[in-house]
Amino acid sequence: MNLIFFLNKLCVCEISKNGYYFLMKLKGIHGILIKQHTISVFVGDESGIINRIAGVIARRGYNIESLAVGLNKDKALFTIVVSGTEKIVQQVVEQLNKLVNVLKVEDLSKQPLVERELMLIKIDADSSNQGKIMCLVKTFRAKVVDISEQYLTVEVTGDPGKMEAVLRNLKKFGIKELARTGMIALRREKTRREKTGGTYPSRKVPEASYPDLWDTMPVEEFSNNGREQITNDDLIVASGGGLYPMDLDYGFSSKVLNADWGILFDGDSSGLQSHTLSILVSNSPGVLNLITGVLSRRGYNIQSLAVGPAETEGVSRITTVVPGTDESIGQLVKHIYKLIDVLEVQDMTELPFAERELVLIKVAVNAKTRRSVLDIAYIFRANPVDVSYHTITLEVTGDFSKILALQRLLEPYGICEVARTGRVALVRESGVDSKYLQGYSSIP
Repeated sequence: MNLIFFLNKLCVCEISKNGYYFLMKLKGIHGILIKQHTISVFVGDESGIINRIAGVIARRGYNIESLAVGLNKDKALFTIVVSGTEKIVQQVVEQLNKLVNVLKVEDLSKQPLVERELMLIKIDADSSNQGKIMCLVKTFRAKVVDISEQYLTVEVTGDPGKMEAVLRNLKKFGIKELARTGMIALRREKTRREKTGGTYPSRKVPEASYPDLWDTMPVEEFSNNGREQITNDDLIVASGGGLYPMDLDYGFSSKVLNADWGILFDGDSSGLQSHTLSILVSNSPGVLNLITGVLSRRGYNIQSLAVGPAETEGVSRITTVVPGTDESIGQLVKHIYKLIDVLEVQDMTELPFAERELVLIKVAVNAKTRRSVLDIAYIFRANPVDVSYHTITLEVTGDFSKILALQRLLEPYGICEVARTGRVALVRESGVDSKYLQGYSSIP
């Protein structure tokens, strides 16, 4: 009681309306603002880059609350959520910028964002409560991905507020397992308003690729004082509004994550194949750095990585895809088990499991192409989450083949930005292996 009384005298905490930060007043220190920050790190992918980025944050004693990594052969996008003051997070950003092969680091917290994350939830669902659970699934627009006599596995996407509401409602039925990606984010596109009151795009759009888009852009703006002429040069703003601003000289593809990397192949003559590992760890600073260190020191290439809270408080689940033979991955699992903060490691490769990945894709459109892009999105069950005069941002979940097919169909329209989570996976309690079902469906 004396300790509680002392702490009450020492500091005062105030929770904001959105529950997003608290204000702490200490002796002689006022206005220390602790807030969740979403940091975007765009890098040229190379061996050990995940370990170096996680190490920068771990060495400063900060815990990564969520991490989503979109990996390709030559580039990667990290979306990291950490809590700290503005000053401390700025120092972290500066340190990340100093790393070799880091191309761009941004704190996106002050920007209007499209924020999404993905969860796979395995719920205790017997005959008495299955109907209630299905009502909640419909309410939150979730999807059932596996069903058995005792358990129901659902997939749900949304912003952090929706995720908390889903968990709060499903916890009363009992959650057996939870696989959660980190949050990914893209800036919401804005039309730029000047004194004239008109609007025009805030992103470079190649004239050679989109002549019809340039033809439909407003070249005359109106104001209260009359008509004002604006040239095509005025319609382009050098780096406004994108994680990877498009460049007239290099086009779209040079700085956008492509789709055909990290495929889960069945194996070759040497026995090499992609293995999906589920790792339960204590939620403490530096644990991700330890695990990625084990992988990088032994020369393993990470094809996918997703980190998020698990079903138990204080525990996180790391889902990673690593290529190797059965023997080499077996040795890797033993090395990971030796780490202090590791609670459980499971190689799900030979088990029937449900896997999902979440992708945000921003596509360049105009009045003529917008309907075509939305038609493609409807076929793939992708949801538009942001629309501006010249872009549409789509949210899509599914396995690798579905995301690959969608992105390739959208490439002719011009993909401005792509943010991907790593894959998350849970074992199917029904025992049905979806790999044998994919031949009967064009979209798994």
